Amino acid sequence: MTVEDRIRALPCWTGMIEIAPLPGGLSNANYVVKDAAGRHVVRFGQDYAFHHVFRKREVMTARAAHAAGFAPAVRYDEPGILVTEFLGAKAYVAEDVRANIGRVAALMRGFHREMPNHVSGAGFMFWVFHVIRDYARTLEEGGSRKLSDLPRFLTLADELERAQKLLPIVFGHNDLLPANILDDGNRLWLIDFEYAGFNTAMFDLAGAASNAGLSDEESFAFLTAYFMMEPDKAIRRSHAAMQCASLLREAMWSMVSELYLDAPGIDYVAYTDENLTRLDAALENYRTKYGMQAS
Repeated sequence: MTVEDRIRALPCWTGMIEIAPLPGGLSNANYVVKDAAGRHVVRFGQDYAFHHVFRKREVMTARAAHAAGFAPAVRYDEPGILVTEFLGAKAYVAEDVRANIGRVAALMRGFHREMPNHVSGAGFMFWVFHVIRDYARTLEEGGSRKLSDLPRFLTLADELERAQKLLPIVFGHNDLLPANILDDGNRLWLIDFEYAGFNTAMFDLAGAASNAGLSDEESFAFLTAYFMMEPDKAIRRSHAAMQCASLLREAMWSMVSELYLDAPGIDYVAYTDENLTRLDAALENYRTKYGMQAS
């Protein structure tokens, strides 16, 4: 069956349908489908154990996020396919995050606070430093072109982990690329919950900042808006270190994807190199401000 045949065969449509590709996504194929009831997003994706992605958990989280008021409604799901309400909202780019720091911080704070009341089943923990170490094992087993860099990456992960200030566990989104934040003109929404799970707030705060390229001043304002008070030096250091960890994880995600994914139009090698370049800049900024973390 073609993709269109698979979409047309789904039992959730009302009347005739129109199908159009929805650009975006580094590992999933998405389409907008219009039927008599309105417009919907069809998302194709499979389990990727090498990325800790399991679709049953994603569907559960998407339903929970809708119940909590943060995500569009889930209309239908079956193995490998998720159909959600199409909001017709603007997907953020980096400039939008920088222009809406207070709104994004409030969205994060509410999501972290409310989601534990709605998620169900076995809890999933996303700790970026475990993910990095597990990626290193996967890259070693797969004979990655970056094999010689793995010891340096693991040493760096240890350094950045030691810089973390203890924070309460929340339920995080854990993949805060700007495009995963939508603005309908009245409010913000979140989409794409492949990596969602229990974590400290710092990973979402750092991921949102690093992925949007926030300056030090913008990051300070973002942290102040989230915590509703100015962050102390330990929080600022933790945030700067976690931004480096977020970029390291994104680069290693792409290295693993080089081995095991083949999404049309995606150049994983270039994406790896882009994130390593950004990591170098973030790491230089972090060490200039805070030095090396003592063991």
